[in-house]
Amino acid sequence: MHIRAVFAEMKGAYGWPRKWRELAARGIRAGKERVRRMMKSLGLQARGKRRFKATTNSAHDLPIAPNLLARNFSVDAPNKVWTGDITYIWTDEGWLYLAVVIDLFNRQVVGFAMGERMTRTLVMDALRMAWFRRHPAPGLIFHSDRGSQYASNDYRQLLRDFKMESSMSRKGDCWDNAVTETLFGSLKVERLHGMRFGSRRQAKDEVMDWIVFYNHRRLHSTLGYASPMAFEQKWLARQISLAA
Repeated sequence: MHIRAVFAEMKGAYGWPRKWRELAARGIRAGKERVRRMMKSLGLQARGKRRFKATTNSAHDLPIAPNLLARNFSVDAPNKVWTGDITYIWTDEGWLYLAVVIDLFNRQVVGFAMGERMTRTLVMDALRMAWFRRHPAPGLIFHSDRGSQYASNDYRQLLRDFKMESSMSRKGDCWDNAVTETLFGSLKVERLHGMRFGSRRQAKDEVMDWIVFYNHRRLHSTLGYASPMAFEQKWLARQISLAA
């Protein structure tokens, strides 16, 4: 059955609205209400939501950048505004920390790093990956919270080296970096919830698999239910068409 197969392929990440759009994208015709009823009758339910504690430590005397983003999460082209943050994953070997860099234009994860400690090196490695993959023009805005990792001298120097402008959320306001918080929520709810990892290596493999799925396959409501990569490819095709 198509519904059961797609549910298994997406590892339980999709509720009925995304499931209906995924089926339609594959040329499988089914009404919204029918998909909802079929999922209910088959006992197929998307993973539930959980709450997770913040990892920000803003109790420091390091310089704080102004909030240039000001919750303007709509960007009209790639590599104009990136956001970053850190989250954590428990394993039997201890905590695994994940730092990401997201392009606000298409919500793509353009850089990430994982490690045993929540340090400035972790966020610097994620930014380096993003820069080497994308090579943005000077003037890109990089937005983060006020955590000591992002306010450190080394991180601020790296931003200057890459000719990026630093932007930081207001104190204690997670909504100023809502896109990154949403990404972490999707990762943990859709993939990691209920999983137990015997090692950090196992957790890393699962996170990397999800990031590939997220960038290339996951339907994003903000992008008109296209994946981040598909959304950017359509934009690039339009730019080529307009320039012709």
